[in-house]
Order: sequence, then structure tokens, then C-alpha cells
Amino acid sequence: MTPSTRTPSSEADNDYNLNVMNDTVLEVSGLKTWFYTRRGIVKAVNGVDFALKKGECLCLVGESGCGKSVTALSILRLFDSPPGKIVEGRVLYGGVDLATCPTAYLRQVRGKDIAMVFQNAQSALNPVFTVGDQILEQINTHGGLSHSEAVSKAKSLLEEMRIPEAERALRMYPHQMSGGMKQRAMIAMSLSCDPTILIADEPTTAVDVTIRAQIISILHELKARRNMSIIFITHDLSLVSEIGDRAAVVYAGKVVEVAPVETILKKPAHPYTVGLISCLPDISTDAERLPSIPGSAPNPIDVPAGCPFHPRCPKVMDICRTVEPEFCQLSPVQATACHLYDTGVKG
Repeated sequence: MTPSTRTPSSEADNDYNLNVMNDTVLEVSGLKTWFYTRRGIVKAVNGVDFALKKGECLCLVGESGCGKSVTALSILRLFDSPPGKIVEGRVLYGGVDLATCPTAYLRQVRGKDIAMVFQNAQSALNPVFTVGDQILEQINTHGGLSHSEAVSKAKSLLEEMRIPEAERALRMYPHQMSGGMKQRAMIAMSLSCDPTILIADEPTTAVDVTIRAQIISILHELKARRNMSIIFITHDLSLVSEIGDRAAVVYAGKVVEVAPVETILKKPAHPYTVGLISCLPDISTDAERLPSIPGSAPNPIDVPAGCPFHPRCPKVMDICRTVEPEFCQLSPVQATACHLYDTGVKG
């Protein structure tokens, strides 16, 4: 069961003509992306469900290694295949299943309709080309502008990203820019074709707190001015409260809870969500040490039976060790996959 309300497909639907909600621009349902390695099958994404609405910011939250980034890469099939493969599920955009559509069609969507800001701008930018050349390449790939118009647009994008002396910055190589400038140049590149959806994979990880605040402010402005939908990937719940409208908590390649950000922070339902929030620093307490979730995320090659969180869960029950929980709708806006709510036991 998916935490979002879906419009059922009719028998007349095919792989390239699937119904979606009127206010939904992207719907991911039952997505599984596995990597076939010599050591075994790495189930990096193992049944992810969420819907992204027009003009909202949906945050994918969880520890490192829980499958957030691979979920983002799977939307545009940007992983190496082999060893990676989408073995199940659908990614519906504009009536088309991006998980199975022809590669030629997907190339038209990448960058133009759905753009991605990668986590490490240093490795994402090509060191032997200027930043301007790389932005122009993105613009020219989808055509429609003369060279002078493309250069003018690239300059405007850098100005929009608050990069000083934008015209000079176009002629700079990545190594001549600070980490914050590189990250903002990556955002400018992703916006060059006016996408409907922006996927931001931890865009504030490698920058200082001042630049982080600037990037969050820029994303807020973009969302408001362009009515853009954003998928924001982070492990930092303090960032979620600054930018997100809704949050989907990811664990072991699955979404375990989805709700508006305010609900997630004030009334979390899943024990994993509760654990993540308890780890946040709180200046109102005088505790010498922050709480932590015991143990670590499971090996994606050998995910535990039943609920994957049960080895670390403070409220584990016998059923958790053998039966995988289904999503339970706690309210019109909040759903979670936890046996506490299946059995009527509140925690």
C-alpha cells in the first residue's frame, strides 16, 4: 500500500499512458532498484512509494546508506546498468513510466523536465571545461536558443544564484571557484532548461553554514517564483524544518513514514522517525551527550526478515521479526509502516 492516494489505472492503460493524480507531477510506486554484485544482490531501493505534488518540496530523510540517493538516481535511471537494474515498480511522470520508457524519451526528460543537483559539485563538474561551457552544453542539448541568447541566459542564471561578477564566472574553471560557488553553479546548470521538478541530493553537505543558508534561501525563492516541485534529499532533520512541505522517512530502501513536516517533527509515528528526531541537538536541555539510535542500518545484501528496523527498535514485538508491516493511514495526511498501529498498540 502506498502512503499517497493514487488514481487506479484502467485496463486501457499501457506502459506509456498511465493515470496520475491531477495535482501530482511525479508518482513513485513500489520502486525496487537492485545491484547484482559478486557478493550478492544489493537491494538499495526495495519498495519506495511517494507522490510529489505541484509546487511542493518533498524531503527524503534518513541515515546514510538508507537508499535516498539511489532513489533519486532511479527516477532518471542515472545508475550504471549493469550492475544496477529496476526490477519492479513505476515512476510516473506526465503519463509515462520512466522506469520502462525508451532511453531516447528519457534523454528528453533529463535536464529539461526533471533536473538533478548532485551531492558533490567538485566531482560532478568537468574540470577541463569552463563553468559557462558546461551550462551552455545543457542549454544547447535541448535547443531553441541562439548562442548569444544562451550566453545571456547562462549569465542570468549565475546572477540568480547570487554569484558575483557572473560574466567573469562563466569563464572560470571549477577549480577557480569556492565550494559554495561550485554548488550554486550546479544549481544554475540544473535550472537552465526551466525544469518542472528539481531533485537536490544533499546540496548543502560540503558548504559552510553561511552558504548553506544562501542555498536554502535560493531554493525557497525558486519554488515560490517558478512554482517548481522539489525533491530534497538530506539526513539533517533541521534542514527539513527549514525547506520542506512534506517528508518521507526512508529506511533500508523503503519509505516507513510520510507526513507534513510539522507533523513529522511534532508527532512522529514510526520508532525510527522518533529516533532521528531525538538525535537533534536541543539547547533547552543540559544533556552532555545526544541520544543515538543503537546499532546501524542493515546490510542491503542481507536485510532482516519482517520489519527491517526491528533489530534496533525499542518497541519491537514478536510480529516485527517475521512479518513486514504494511502502510497504515493514521490521518488524512500521515501514514506509517509499523505493527504498533496494525495491532492497535500506540507508542
